[in-house]
Amino acid sequence: MCFRTFRALSLVLLVSGATSTAFAQDSAAPIRDVAPVVVSGALPGPGLWKVSKGDHVMWVLGTQAPLPRRMHWQSERVEEILAASQELIRQPVMGFSVEAGGFLRSVFLLPRVYGARKNPDGAHLRDVLSEPLYARWMPLRERYLGSGRKAERMRPVFAAGELWEEALEDNDLVQGGIVEPVLERAVKRYGLRQTHPKWVLKVTDAKALLAEAEHARLDDAGCLEATVEELEAGPDRLRLRANAWAAGDLAALRALPDPGRRRSACADAVMESPLLRKRGSDGIDERMQALWLEAAEKALAENKSTFALLPISNLLSDDGYLSELAARGYAVEAPDERI
Repeated sequence: MCFRTFRALSLVLLVSGATSTAFAQDSAAPIRDVAPVVVSGALPGPGLWKVSKGDHVMWVLGTQAPLPRRMHWQSERVEEILAASQELIRQPVMGFSVEAGGFLRSVFLLPRVYGARKNPDGAHLRDVLSEPLYARWMPLRERYLGSGRKAERMRPVFAAGELWEEALEDNDLVQGGIVEPVLERAVKRYGLRQTHPKWVLKVTDAKALLAEAEHARLDDAGCLEATVEELEAGPDRLRLRANAWAAGDLAALRALPDPGRRRSACADAVMESPLLRKRGSDGIDERMQALWLEAAEKALAENKSTFALLPISNLLSDDGYLSELAARGYAVEAPDERI
């Protein structure tokens, strides 16, 4: 899960209904013919993983964020497969279903939403972080956030998110906007059925949750530390991984450090907090994996061709979702195994 998940936790409390968001050191490996600047132009992206049983097949695209802002994805092969498929399975997501008592009551909760983003009791980051970590935060804050007065009052998990987003912006990288437009066009053009594996955390006590959140202590310094560590390595690390995806260089992606530690540290800070655990957030990773695998097996049984999405870090992992499908008897091939 990314920072937008955490921000959604507070912002979703403003409206009724459900909101959702998508779901992971040292030296960088060289990328084939790509310099450590953000690539641009027409690029192929990674090849597709193939999962099959009999004559039924599922093609899986590994997604990546961030990506080069100015890349044009050569998506012809993907569009051909989408045209021949019957179903598109999205990445597993977590959602929040909020019963906030209607729009008017939601508006009155607005001050508390913003209050929950701040450190309790008016504390600043220098008050809640260790001295060494705060000293590491300061030069990055000045580089990407300027004076950073607003961020200084935020909880570490939210300050980390602000820092990360500004760092991507400054390095010509984007969180999205490359893959999704292609998928949306294909869904409309070919009438693809879409499946959204989604686990929903139902919040029936929005007012009480916000009241608790304003004063709750989160163990979230690790989120900021992991973000600082990632950015201290310099922008080349972010650029190289983005370039590797754009160039379809799986060998480089396997060799490069995965920013999964940052994502995990930030996700755990929120989802493992007593605030949400008592509302049923335990085991979120296992629940989302089970939902995606259930959707994948159903599609493989019913469709001649299915197109699916997963984070590329999951596909490259030895214990990713596709390894479980392989254990269940499906044939799984990585793109570079078919060359």
